[in-house]
Amino acid sequence: MLLELAQWLSRDIRFFSVFNYITLRAVLATLTALGIGLLAGPALIRRLTSMKIGQAVRTDGPQTHLSKSGTPTMGGALILVAIGLATLLWSDLSNRFVWIVLLVTLGFGAIGWVDDYRKVVHRNPAGLSARAKYLWQSLIGAAAAIYLTFAVPAASNAQAWDLLITWIRSGFEMSLPPRADLIVPFFKTVSYPLGALGFMVLTYFVIVGTSNAVNLTDGADGLAIMPSVLVGSALGIFAYVTGNAVFAKYLLIPYVPGAGEMTVFCGAIAGAGLAFLWFNAYPAQVFMGDVGALALGGALGTVAVIVRQEIVLFIMGGVFVAETLSVMLQVSYFKYTKRRYGTGRRIFRMAPLHHHFEVGGVKESQVVVRFWIVTMMLVLFGLSTLKLR
Repeated sequence: MLLELAQWLSRDIRFFSVFNYITLRAVLATLTALGIGLLAGPALIRRLTSMKIGQAVRTDGPQTHLSKSGTPTMGGALILVAIGLATLLWSDLSNRFVWIVLLVTLGFGAIGWVDDYRKVVHRNPAGLSARAKYLWQSLIGAAAAIYLTFAVPAASNAQAWDLLITWIRSGFEMSLPPRADLIVPFFKTVSYPLGALGFMVLTYFVIVGTSNAVNLTDGADGLAIMPSVLVGSALGIFAYVTGNAVFAKYLLIPYVPGAGEMTVFCGAIAGAGLAFLWFNAYPAQVFMGDVGALALGGALGTVAVIVRQEIVLFIMGGVFVAETLSVMLQVSYFKYTKRRYGTGRRIFRMAPLHHHFEVGGVKESQVVVRFWIVTMMLVLFGLSTLKLR
């Protein structure tokens, strides 16, 4: 929006041409989202409190969390508003990737909103059923996967449409250009052709899986938002070099036309996330709820697919992965032992993983900060893949 205005003004005033630089607009998007979040945060918290939209804390969770009962939730709406406005103001709205990532983010946010609303307003503990939630996630994830399968290898929507038609006429067996291959980090020439169907399946699982992983991690004050900021910022760096033909060639990564604009979106994630952390830091004044967690995970997964760094996302989001695996292992082992021995047994004291440490006597604030430190290390390790090949 503002980019178009700046481009129009630059015809007469040369100064405004600086807004063509993605790096500048990414910084401005970060500051805009940060400002929106900090300014709107107190009003949102007061509004949520007056509406009695408070978090219902599980009685079977850590006993230290019982004091949080009634803390306003659904604060993720603040994140979505800040990201959406900052992106619309500073990004190139003619870029095809801007709209798909916004739609995925808002779509997953809408699912989380319905779930949270039923829980805290309608007093329905189940909220949106797991089956219904996964169905809607799958529909959005599948739609995004189909579009990205042909948009990422193409330079424009017209070329993406041609690829789709060619794929259908080929009997759904057409291969995709090399930029759509699965990139293996730390190796110069190792990549695996996925084909159209393979790309769709991978994209679907990355988007839906990341969304649920961030949601599972959101169980302690500040635990999910800071890793989201760190991973999102790192993906912004990947987006910048992936969308630059010179840098992409030098770093031996695929060049994806238009991917650079995701730097602006990632900047908005960073700014909105830091603003939310201001209010979500221990002791939290507001929780993000599913509306924020599902949306952030979907956004990170979508950006990772666009910049062709799915494996690096797995590395940098190691905390999200560990939290998800802890739940999967706990549930699977409990069901197995109950079926075999008649009594369910556990691997962890409690899942997700952060609860395991809390029940073991580690303070919540210590768990959170240590998980942040681990994420910082993993993000730096992920960024090293840009050059270490």
